[in-house]
Amino acid sequence: MRYDLHSHTTCSDGRLTPPELLDRAVEKQVDVFAITDHDTVNAIPIAREYIKEKQLDIELIGGVEISTRWTSFEIHIVGLKIDENDPELIKRLHSQIDYRNERAKEIGNRLEKAGIPDAYINAKRIAGDAAISRSHYAKYLIEIGKAKNFAGVFKKYMKRGKTGYVPSEWIDIKTAVQWIHDAGGIAIIAHPSRYDMTTKWLKRLLVDFKKAGGDGIEVALPQQTTQEREKLGQLCLDYELLASVGSDFHFPTNWSELGKNLYLSDKYLPVWHNW
Repeated sequence: MRYDLHSHTTCSDGRLTPPELLDRAVEKQVDVFAITDHDTVNAIPIAREYIKEKQLDIELIGGVEISTRWTSFEIHIVGLKIDENDPELIKRLHSQIDYRNERAKEIGNRLEKAGIPDAYINAKRIAGDAAISRSHYAKYLIEIGKAKNFAGVFKKYMKRGKTGYVPSEWIDIKTAVQWIHDAGGIAIIAHPSRYDMTTKWLKRLLVDFKKAGGDGIEVALPQQTTQEREKLGQLCLDYELLASVGSDFHFPTNWSELGKNLYLSDKYLPVWHNW
């Protein structure tokens, strides 16, 4: 069985619509698939209807990726096996989207003062019906030649201390875990090795995550060293956490693809062990 439990659509900051993403997942022979858009579950009913209509041979897991604040870090918590129709969850996620939109406006204001007019309007154009994210701003800044790629945009404009940086005031990890559990789901720390923190800080994060009732971490991603995967797997063992896998797919690239390299050693207890 091939699992991929972290992906994004045009309902947040992905570039493929839910049907396009599903078609690609089937093409890449993914058997069990989760759509985990940022702070929204809008893609999931569309995806379920498409699976039914086209009779696709794929199991869709209800998911979401919730932005949180932990000390000075923005940590993303993936919820898997959630009930995407839960009215309380939808209400709670709307509060995140409202904040996301307010933050997006402030980013636009700061870029405007720095001599980049109409950034908010154009980020909104690129986002379409989705909430505006920093990725949408990045696409616009690349479009007008302010940087060559996403890394360049974030280095020049979006990192702490730069023109377009706006500190995040997301909910805390405990609240996100509670939201996920209340909706019948499993709480997973997304891409734990990407937070630019030392091993000591990562261990502190896992201690707090466990205290908050968190369930697991992503161990396998498409682009990582064997040593990194083993390190994350060992942390699962040390902190008695479940192991998850996910491409964090937003659009096709040379280094990230649906279902690519998402294998787990049988030493670790996978998140799907009792599904």
